Amino acid sequence: MELCEYRGKSILREHGIPVPEGRVVESAGEAKEAAAELGGEVVLKAQVPAGGRGKAGGVKFAASPEEAAEAAEALLGMSIRGYRVERLLVEQKLEIQKELYACVTVDREAGMPLVMLSSEGGVEIEQVPEHLIARTHVEPLLGLQPYMARELGAEAGLRGSELRQVAEVLHRMYEVFRSRDALLVEVNPLALTPGGAFAADAKLTIDDDAWFRQGMEHQEERQRYVELSGSIGCIVNGAGLAMATMDTLKRLGGEPANFLDIGGGAGAEAMRSAVARVVSNPQVKVLLVNILGGITRCDEIARGIVEAVRELSLPVVVRLMGTNEEEGRKILRSAGIEVERDMLAAAKLAVELSKSI
Repeated sequence: MELCEYRGKSILREHGIPVPEGRVVESAGEAKEAAAELGGEVVLKAQVPAGGRGKAGGVKFAASPEEAAEAAEALLGMSIRGYRVERLLVEQKLEIQKELYACVTVDREAGMPLVMLSSEGGVEIEQVPEHLIARTHVEPLLGLQPYMARELGAEAGLRGSELRQVAEVLHRMYEVFRSRDALLVEVNPLALTPGGAFAADAKLTIDDDAWFRQGMEHQEERQRYVELSGSIGCIVNGAGLAMATMDTLKRLGGEPANFLDIGGGAGAEAMRSAVARVVSNPQVKVLLVNILGGITRCDEIARGIVEAVRELSLPVVVRLMGTNEEEGRKILRSAGIEVERDMLAAAKLAVELSKSI
């Protein structure tokens, strides 16, 4: 799953890739203090595991600590692609002379890692003309050799110290890709400044099956979320069950507002995070939670639901079945929350409620 920028940059820094000095904050006051520590002129970035933050208004510049506090007030609490912004990365503003695009990813057709470098950065790679993108496949047993990184830089039009700096960054990015079980390591832009090459942004996607090996257990980043156009917010454990839930809602005349799979073994904290994420979408009129518990404990899920919906004004429908389901039902019913054992019955009720509001 995709990591937030601050976590991705922390990993890049560990592997010797220069990143701007920054602080992670959760309030306007902390943003003001961070900006003062960093020299006053900063950039504030919403920290959510999703792309398109700039287009969504999730990136703001500030020329002073006071402006940083104002920008933080505007950013915190906003929703970006279904994620509620709860923390920001405050960074020193770089003096950028040139922006490049660099990434290491998997070419599934070739069955090999692919390294790309473009002389145009700061935009989506799909918008860059093919002839401006240098590419090379990497034999996994050999890795990215220094000469290969230099050839990519030369093909992208770099010379001298810029070529050497960028080649070193590419080499280290490949090491991140290999050692961190990554599917994507992207730096966009890779900024050339008077002080050298810096990763001005970072996107890292880690193979889901390798999270245990990487020691990563941030549940929000593991949740699979896709925002749709309907009015019934859906929280489900398991991708197959989530698809079945959406199909059932459509068949009954309802429209799902999202796809969200919280995964197996999710607990109360994961449910609280998922609810906050779904209801941040203003289109949601009804919340439907569909849990088939195996390794997921229904009582834990129920506690998370009760805590998460305490302040909500919209109706909540829950289908609960599996491990500790009776205890989970008691918890929900004592809180006045509708609970069903049958998925079809829960879906029908959710559709009826969505049409009556």
